[in-house]
Amino acid sequence: MKKSILIIVAMFFCQAALAQTAVDEALKSYSENGKLKFDAKRGQAMWSKKFPAKDGKDRQCTSCHGADLAKDGKHAKSGKLIKPMAASVNPKRYTKLKKINKWFKRNCKWTVGRECTNQEKGDILKYLSQL
Repeated sequence: MKKSILIIVAMFFCQAALAQTAVDEALKSYSENGKLKFDAKRGQAMWSKKFPAKDGKDRQCTSCHGADLAKDGKHAKSGKLIKPMAASVNPKRYTKLKKINKWFKRNCKWTVGRECTNQEKGDILKYLSQL
């Protein structure tokens, strides 16, 4: 029993280390050689900001991910389940740089109506990685 618990704890810490590495890589790539400084408060504001969509409805990150990022979300259009954004309850979140970039590109286009800037991505990732 103790061995099983140790294995589970070790796996959690490995996932956390992978997530921190991918987050650090993403922030470094967005920083434009250290010119940009990221702020979790700006990221939280962007996360909650409403953006007008072509269908006349406002969109925001919480439209799909919900207000409590420790809980599942649901895509506003397709109804598809979205696992929690908070790495504290979803340790597989933010472990791969390729996925971080993929989802920023896709979700910014859908929510904001354009690709997010490096400043916006860095601020949002800084906010999300603290949850």
